Amino acid sequence: MSSIPPPSMPSSTRQPSKLVDESVPVDLNIPDNYVQHTLKTTKSLPPVTWSNWTSELDYLNVAILTLTPLVGLLGAYFTKLRWETCLFAIFYYYVTGLGITAGYHRLWAHRAYNASLPLQYFLAIVGAGAVEGSVKWWSRGHRAHHRYTDTDLDPYNAHRGFFYSHVGWMMIKPRRKPGVADVSDLAKNPVIRWQHKHYILLIFLMGFIVPTIIPWVLWGDAQGGYIYAGVLRLCFVHHSTFCVNSLAHWLGETPFDDKHTPRDHLITALATIGEGYHNFHHQFPMDYRNAIKWYQYDPTKWFIWTCQKLGLASHLKVFPDNEVRKGQLTMELKKLRETQEKLVWPNDSDDLPVISWNSFQEQAQKRPLILISGFIHDVGTFVDEHPGGPHLLIKFIGKDATTAFFGGVYDHSNAAHNLLAMKRVGVLHGGAPHGLEDKMIPPSQRLKIARYNELTSPYNSSTAYSDGEGMLG
Repeated sequence: MSSIPPPSMPSSTRQPSKLVDESVPVDLNIPDNYVQHTLKTTKSLPPVTWSNWTSELDYLNVAILTLTPLVGLLGAYFTKLRWETCLFAIFYYYVTGLGITAGYHRLWAHRAYNASLPLQYFLAIVGAGAVEGSVKWWSRGHRAHHRYTDTDLDPYNAHRGFFYSHVGWMMIKPRRKPGVADVSDLAKNPVIRWQHKHYILLIFLMGFIVPTIIPWVLWGDAQGGYIYAGVLRLCFVHHSTFCVNSLAHWLGETPFDDKHTPRDHLITALATIGEGYHNFHHQFPMDYRNAIKWYQYDPTKWFIWTCQKLGLASHLKVFPDNEVRKGQLTMELKKLRETQEKLVWPNDSDDLPVISWNSFQEQAQKRPLILISGFIHDVGTFVDEHPGGPHLLIKFIGKDATTAFFGGVYDHSNAAHNLLAMKRVGVLHGGAPHGLEDKMIPPSQRLKIARYNELTSPYNSSTAYSDGEGMLG
């Protein structure tokens, strides 16, 4: 998410020349390899060092980000906090915060729903009270963030560190111009044009005058209103938004995709008025929800839903549940694959020597070999550990114990079958008896996570015949 606009914006964010037709998408004719081409052909500014940092600071933003909390804390020291002002400051925090989350972010940056004209004016006005730039400027930066996430064309690239993505990108002059992002749709919106034109006035009106006047008129606390509902409330709104750029790319899980840094976490949601399920949001940015489960904290979603019920919002976009579940399943399979690769598995038939019946008989005279489901197993390390007693294994040395193993004597558990497979040392020439093919595969391998190029079953491949002493190596 975006925040305070720098005084010296890149050319794409300045007031456009009259010769520029803002209704034409700015990215209409960019090359197919735009990202690589831009990074290769445009130079970034030199890195910030101890020798040049004073000339690389954006002093207006530095002043806003440092003086605002200082004024607020100093004012709080000399100003008693009345309970009425405290409640109003919390209320006004949510009002101006929703201007950003429900307005700037989900309505205009992502077009996640349609809003009536009264709702648009309300969100544009209270959003200005958050002092994070106009809708047009904010949305342009945020669309660039989504299009170029975690690259050098991302205005608040998380790979540059927590501090940078939180406030550093505003305090330091940008090293390069953010990637191109189209806002021609916003340029056509009369509400956004109106807010952009009167933005400075709206900052002072909604950021400081309104939160001062209301407590003054209603309970005679102008100073408290200015300090707590104005200045300190503004600090909380700022850092709530900044957490979406920083904390939401650092804390939590990646239940939908791990290609980029966005993550889901309740703490981030609590700090950002519901914007904390950021992994979901980056996968499905046009969904009006951030939290898809009813119990997850997302006041912005609840606000938009309520507006729909009141007839103020419509066409709430929801990504198909089938596709959302695919994303979840993909990540679950990926985690299972990682667990699968850490486990030790039986040798595939391709890796085992093929032994004739006569050779099996001969070798069983020298070591405890038992045939089950076409595989020859060395049970030497398990004879004394066998729960049914060693005699039941000894009697089948050099013999086929398939029937006995699969219920004839005892219907062994899946765990027993999995352990048995770990003791394979060869394959009997001729394979398993007809009808027992399913018993060749241990339960732990009947469901296996495989990449698309690994779908050929190892049990169906051909194996070279190698009679003799192959198992004894």
